[in-house]
Amino acid sequence: MSKIALAFSGGLDTSFLAIWLREQTGSEVVTVTVDTGGFTDQELAEIAARAEELGIADHRVVDAQADVYDRFVSYLIKGNCLRGGTYPVSVGAERTAQAEAVVRVARKVGATAVAHGSTRAGNDQIRFDVAIRALAPELEIHAPIRDLGWSREQESSWLAERGIEIDAKTVDYSINAGLFGTTIGGKETHDSWQVPPEAVYTQTAARTDAPAEAQEIVIGFEGGLPVSIDGEAMDGVAAIRALNELAGTHGVGRGMHLGDTILGVKGRLAFEAPGPLVVIQAHRELEKLVQTRWQAFWRETLGSFYGNLLHEGLYFDPVMRDLEAFLDSVNARVTGEVRVRLHQGLATVTGTRSPHSLMDPDVAVYGEGASGWTGEQAEGFAHLYLSLIHI
Repeated sequence: MSKIALAFSGGLDTSFLAIWLREQTGSEVVTVTVDTGGFTDQELAEIAARAEELGIADHRVVDAQADVYDRFVSYLIKGNCLRGGTYPVSVGAERTAQAEAVVRVARKVGATAVAHGSTRAGNDQIRFDVAIRALAPELEIHAPIRDLGWSREQESSWLAERGIEIDAKTVDYSINAGLFGTTIGGKETHDSWQVPPEAVYTQTAARTDAPAEAQEIVIGFEGGLPVSIDGEAMDGVAAIRALNELAGTHGVGRGMHLGDTILGVKGRLAFEAPGPLVVIQAHRELEKLVQTRWQAFWRETLGSFYGNLLHEGLYFDPVMRDLEAFLDSVNARVTGEVRVRLHQGLATVTGTRSPHSLMDPDVAVYGEGASGWTGEQAEGFAHLYLSLIHI
């Protein structure tokens, strides 16, 4: 019997696919859940139970958290990558790793095809298809959700006819959780004027429920990446998880992102990313302290470019390795500590320090206290500077 490896989250779309593919193709479906940091142990157990309920005999879990952090998230931090200035490229950082893991399982079990639950309008279909084609052109790709064009209500009803009940919240919204944030799409996100209800948020407290007292934390960085919180050393995955909890408790990390999809149409989503938003904000302030003017300029330019290419599924373009080399180099001296104040939805950097600081207290003094040059020298500089304008 032929086999299909299905990227499986246990949600509505992939639950539908597990049965649909079996019925329509006669193939054995092997479900593959790739943990990119969005599942608890209990949730992984529930996903496995759902696979069993759907009649799946071979269900596999791949832990890709460290891989996602090392190869994707680390560069999103080093590049301060925020899509549209707001969104920390949460899902785009994970889809390539998920596609890679599903391909590896497909080859291991001897599958002739892989399947994913992307729709025809979203970015994920492109990310999955491009990664799978690049890695395993011999494998057939099944994407029935894209091909059928059914509504989520139709899928839910079809499953109910077969005795499978899906939570109503899953029907209303498509929620994708990972290490670098959770995206929420559906209902209100399809209208640029509407706001999702409080119930869709699970990682962040509402401002009215956040603690009245502020909390200050200190994030330690080495080479542009977080290595400690309040003096406690931890790896990158643990640091993001800890910041998710700390900042989320104070209502930090919610946002709405509206921008261009890979297909060229406008798309909108809600997201929760307390850890990513805090660590990027802290990193940005620390690099200001240690980078030269032109290092900062090109980091901003090329970091944004890197985030855009990753978001649009172009991780395998060779230029990405070139950009990573630059981001590694420009972050070599981004080492030090950043103090961040968390309070009722806001994260504010209140201090930075680094052994590589370029802020010389003997020179960087404004007003009459400046002693690094004479008034005559300053006047001469202004005269020469005027010549750049060529009036």
